Amino acid sequence: MSSKQLLVVAHAPSPNTRKLVEAVLRGARHEDISGVETRWIAPLDAGPDDVRRCDGIILGTTENLGYMSGALKDFFDRSYYPVLEEKQGLPCAVYIRAGHDGTGTQRALESILTGLRWKLVQDIVVCRGDWQENFTEVCQELGLYMAAGLEAGIF
Repeated sequence: MSSKQLLVVAHAPSPNTRKLVEAVLRGARHEDISGVETRWIAPLDAGPDDVRRCDGIILGTTENLGYMSGALKDFFDRSYYPVLEEKQGLPCAVYIRAGHDGTGTQRALESILTGLRWKLVQDIVVCRGDWQENFTEVCQELGLYMAAGLEAGIF
């Protein structure tokens, strides 16, 4: 049986946001997960072909001026229509690093994901306010949950 492909498209412009994506990867690559290969690609480098090859996707972004990062928006601008028909139902998860409340970012992402007909496998994780070390724990759990669900065929 071939491995499932988990794609992480996450914007990580700072040391703390880098910690978040590393935590997601640590969770997704947990020693108990053997049937999932996980790749992280920065949003400006990811595109439709990467989405076509994946069985699930985790999106990560900062909150920038009440919206997702420009890098993640660029990824959607280039990928939305090319994958719209063939990737409906794609399991996805999202985390947002929000210095404020993250609601504008969350609303925008929910709208895009609804249009793509991708399936959120859990509520969007919003790491809100001042930096807290437990943000990495939450993101690690997100990566583990997504990879375990893909491996088990739950989504």
